[in-house]
Amino acid sequence: MNADRPRFVHVLVASVGVGYLQGQLQYFQNMGFDVTVLCPKQRRVEWEVALPEGASFIEVPMEREIAPLQDFVSLWRLWRTMRALRPAVTNVGNPKPGLLGGLAAWLNRVPCRFYTLHGLRFETTKGLKRRLLIYAERVACRLAHRVICVSHSVREKVIACGLTSRERTVILGSGSCNGVDASRFAATPETIQRAAELRRQLGIPEQAPVLLFVGRLTRDKGIPELIEAFLRLESRFPQLRLLLVGCCEPEDPLPVHTRIHLETNPRLIFRGAVSDTVPYYVLADVLVLPSHREGLPTVVLEAQAAGTPVVGASATGITDVVADGETGLLFPVGDVHALTEAVGRVLSDKVLSARLGRAGQAQVRQKFRQEPIWEAFHQECLAVLQPSEEFGKALQGLSRSRPVERASADHLGKLLDY
Repeated sequence: MNADRPRFVHVLVASVGVGYLQGQLQYFQNMGFDVTVLCPKQRRVEWEVALPEGASFIEVPMEREIAPLQDFVSLWRLWRTMRALRPAVTNVGNPKPGLLGGLAAWLNRVPCRFYTLHGLRFETTKGLKRRLLIYAERVACRLAHRVICVSHSVREKVIACGLTSRERTVILGSGSCNGVDASRFAATPETIQRAAELRRQLGIPEQAPVLLFVGRLTRDKGIPELIEAFLRLESRFPQLRLLLVGCCEPEDPLPVHTRIHLETNPRLIFRGAVSDTVPYYVLADVLVLPSHREGLPTVVLEAQAAGTPVVGASATGITDVVADGETGLLFPVGDVHALTEAVGRVLSDKVLSARLGRAGQAQVRQKFRQEPIWEAFHQECLAVLQPSEEFGKALQGLSRSRPVERASADHLGKLLDY
């Protein structure tokens, strides 16, 4: 670390979130920032892969659910840590880091504060919890200079709910918080071989069709409906397998009958969390995302990058990346019958499956490349970091396409060393 370089601090609720910023942290380091990630440590494998050389990680315990005493302790630790780091830019995610991290950044008068809305958790809650979540989102938006919405549908929902103004919101490129490296997920001879080996390891017959789900195994993600649809499809596709990649969460437990099927059905394969999802996308015949709410689902973009057709619920965020009949198939949220029919249609119609796969792959390559999103984010940083004419002069010459020169980075660091 160099004390003269401006510091960019990311606050996350889980260390797995670092994986969703792969490439972006290195980009901002190349542009003249020192990067620091604040979040609960959890499993090292989840963040070590994505944390670039030179970036730092500081553990700050944080509960995902509402926990007043623990939240107060987390806020105090975030405030103290930021006071020591003196960042020039902070980016906090929702919901808990957005409120606690945003408040800590505001109390420390961080000159450039971003709040990234990865989705709206209150969409699937009711009563007092819903009101509390809405209030927390509204406060988090007020604490930020810019509210980054990861999709157009999230942006419209935020504005309709009165959480913030349209002028304060921004969408980076076509959406997403980081885009997708399409080349990483492409079906190459090497990834096809890895997928074949994975199929053998899992004991899946060569000709057996595979449905894939990647994400948290919760009610919010539509797992009960997915299991029910799979059971209905078994009679039509006797060799069908359902492959679930992700972890269960005690905060949103699955119904008892769903858990029983997870534990007893031999054609339902539960893999837990994995560090590399590439062979899973290549192996699958269909990615299914029956989620009740999303921000902009990275798993859909990754599957599309691999050329895998997608079936998704017509929920917030999913509709931004799945155009029904063009880049995938949509069904009404929670409709098991429609979900069953959509998946059965893709499995039965190979021409349709191939067409949806090609269209999804083209969409990712054209609209969701990572570099334009990083560049747009950098430009937003520079736009906010101009509190004076002197600072504006220091920013002159910073190019959208080339790293910050060391002299400029040093100058910025001194101006922000308040």
